Amino acid sequence: MSKRIDVKNLNVYYGEFLAVEDVTMTIEPRSVTALIGPSGCGKSTFLRTLNRMHEVIPGAYVTGEALMDGQNLYGRGVDPVQVRRQVGMVFQRPNPFPTMSIADNVLAGVRLNNRRMSRSDADELVESSLRGANLWEEVKDRLDRPGSSLSGGQQQRLCIARAIAVKPEVVLMDEPCSALDPISTLAIEDLIAELKTEYTIVIVTHNMQQAARVSDKTGFFNIAGTGKPGHLIEYDETEKMFSTPSVKDTEDYISGRFG
Repeated sequence: MSKRIDVKNLNVYYGEFLAVEDVTMTIEPRSVTALIGPSGCGKSTFLRTLNRMHEVIPGAYVTGEALMDGQNLYGRGVDPVQVRRQVGMVFQRPNPFPTMSIADNVLAGVRLNNRRMSRSDADELVESSLRGANLWEEVKDRLDRPGSSLSGGQQQRLCIARAIAVKPEVVLMDEPCSALDPISTLAIEDLIAELKTEYTIVIVTHNMQQAARVSDKTGFFNIAGTGKPGHLIEYDETEKMFSTPSVKDTEDYISGRFG
């Protein structure tokens, strides 16, 4: 199910402003890739280019290529909606639909894609998605309760269940634990470790320990100054990045000397 993504000379623009410059990297299937770096260095912007979410901002566009198993996500005639079905997104703050039940939250993306299904198929998808998000046992007796009735950590796992219900190949996570307590954070990290057996996962995080714990490869982004574009400074196996990085700026950031 999971896909490999090859990014080649990718530049991200908002109108005339170059936000991220010349990113080249390979994101391996069935793995976790962490993107780290100081605020404003373009890592979340880059993450959103992988499912064309940045295009919701008027004037946003890219040059270069993002190939998923050889197909350019920005190729002529490629439907961004279809890209977003293949590449799911989990945002920084849990965002279940507050007026929808837990079950309806899980099915929201599927119904948005106009997929009709029987009641039994819907029930089966709700259970399998919640099990996939390690949430089923906690909510199976209250599926008709609002999604907003759950705790913050449960809401984030509900959002992950909603993302995987549409059966994507890639799951993007933009600081998914930044609003959560340590126990909920651990639950999400354990879930990420399980999900990578089926999905390609890319996560943006400001937590260096989290990047070291959950990821197989890490990319360090940085920026030369205000108004300058973000750059991918170094990209390598996580163990090497956190022990013997090749670039001094990477070592300084990971060790807390700046950022």
